This record gives sequence, C-alpha cells and structure tokens, in this order.
Amino acid sequence: MGDAGLTARSYLRIARPDHWFKNVFVLPGTVFAALLSGTPLSDFAGSLALGLLGICLVCSANYVLNEWLDASFDHFHPLKRDRPSVVGGLRRELVYAEYLGLSVLGLGLCAAASLHALWAAAALWGMGIVYNVEPLRSKDRIYLDVLSESINNPIRLAVGWFVVVDQPLPPASLLVGYWMLGGFLMAVKRYAELRFLGADRASLYRRCFAYYSQESLMISALFYASAASFFLGIFLFKYRLELLLLFPALAVAFAWYLWLGMQPNSPAQRPERLWREGRFLAFLLVIVALAGLAFYVELPWLDWMLMPLFVGEAAAPG
Repeated sequence: MGDAGLTARSYLRIARPDHWFKNVFVLPGTVFAALLSGTPLSDFAGSLALGLLGICLVCSANYVLNEWLDASFDHFHPLKRDRPSVVGGLRRELVYAEYLGLSVLGLGLCAAASLHALWAAAALWGMGIVYNVEPLRSKDRIYLDVLSESINNPIRLAVGWFVVVDQPLPPASLLVGYWMLGGFLMAVKRYAELRFLGADRASLYRRCFAYYSQESLMISALFYASAASFFLGIFLFKYRLELLLLFPALAVAFAWYLWLGMQPNSPAQRPERLWREGRFLAFLLVIVALAGLAFYVELPWLDWMLMPLFVGEAAAPG
C-alpha cells in the first residue's frame, strides 16, 4: 500500500498542480473583456470556472509530457534530478494515459465554457508539443525557447477573453504586449538558471544554453521589457487613459523582478515559489487594486493627451 501510494503521488507530482497559479494570466483577459463589453459577472461566472479548471488540466497535460521527455536532461540539474521521471518508478504507458486523460478532460471543460475558448486551449496544448517533442522541441533553440514558451501567456489571456465574449478578438496590442511580458519573465528565468548552473552544466541541462551568455540574456530581457511597455502602452492609451498613470509602478515591478533574477539561487528560476516573495507580491496586488480603481475613476484632465498639438491651419514657414 505504501509503495502504491508513493507511486500515485509521483504521477500527481508530474502533473504539477502547484504550478496552476500561473493560470492567473487568464484573468486579465476576462476582466478586460467584461469591462470593455459591459458584461456582468453573473453572465459568465460558470463559464469562467469551467475555463479555468480546463486550462489548468491542459497545462498539467503539458507538464506531464515535459517531465517525461526531459528526464535525461533533468538528470544534470541539481534540483530537478529528484523528479519522479528522473529517479524512475514510472511506467511509460501510465504516463501517456495520464497525459491523454488530462488533455481530453481539460479540452472538454474548455469546450463547455465556450467554443472559442476551446480553440485557444487547443493552441496551448499544441504549444506543449512544439516546446517538448522532437523534431520541433523549441526549448532547445536559442531565443525560440523563450518566445515559444511565453506565447502561452496571450493564449491564456485569450481563454479568459473568450469565456466572456466570442467577438471581437482581443486587441492585438494587448496580445503582443502580454507575449512580450512573458518573454521578459522567461529571459530573466534563463538568466537566473545560467548563473545558478554555470555554463557547462547548463548546456547539458538544456541545449540552448550552449549559445546563451549572461549578457545576451540581459539584452534580450531589456528588449522584451521595452516591447511589452510599448504595446501595453498602445492598448492602455487607446482604451483607458487613466491606466497610463500606473506605468511608473509597472516600471518598478519590471526592475524589481530583474533584481530578483540576479539574486543567488534566484526565485525567478522557479516562478511557482514566488509566493514567498511577500513584499513583491504585495506590490503587485497594489498595482492590481489601482488598476481596478482606474477603470471607475474619470480623470478628464488626461484628455489633453489626445488633443492635436496644432489647431487650425498650419502656419506658413516664416
């Protein structure tokens, strides 16, 4: 009984339910869709619950695939080498049965939420194959590893959006900004991993590290942060000027997360443990609260930002 219980826990561990909190990235899509369309919570609360649970199970299916196919690489990671897929005891047929079951159940729940949410969830499921399975295995390819993993963020946002409305599609500026935000988080994670493992061990753990350096990862993180700010700024400027006042706080959040990534044994390596960074999470909650307030507080004096610089006919050059 003891061995059976241990094995059952091992199959549960590779589904990583402790990573489900990452699906909080679904909620901004729901909030923006509800506020922009004027849809009350009572109209989509049930669909949101189904979509959230469905996307959690789809992500768990991707984690199962990830852990099983990465076992030979995780052996070189001092923390991940204790994973059940590395130490043994898992049966291939049961792992793939777990993967298939989680996939079908997760996609089915998303379909019950909304047909469009199903297509978004299917895209997330497909990215799990692109990221993990040969010959694609984008996680082994420099820069593509970050971009192909971080695109899951706008896909999650789309799931949240589609549990509220089917049309129109989410604004492109919001989707790209969300993607670049994920790219920043992933680039900082790669930087923290490279510093923690060292170049030699890191290249054994993940092939793309053979081509990365700390400098190239820092430069890419700066690019992603700049692009995220640019595209999110376009979205906020177009849909809600009051939210632009949050940008100084958002800049602090970017800098703070980068600082966390530079710490020894950085928590950025394992985002599922960021809840231990109490002050950082409290700061993010303050930003969320201020963002919610900005949707209900009108500041007419900001309208000057939309006014043309020159009014009337242009003066002839003198």
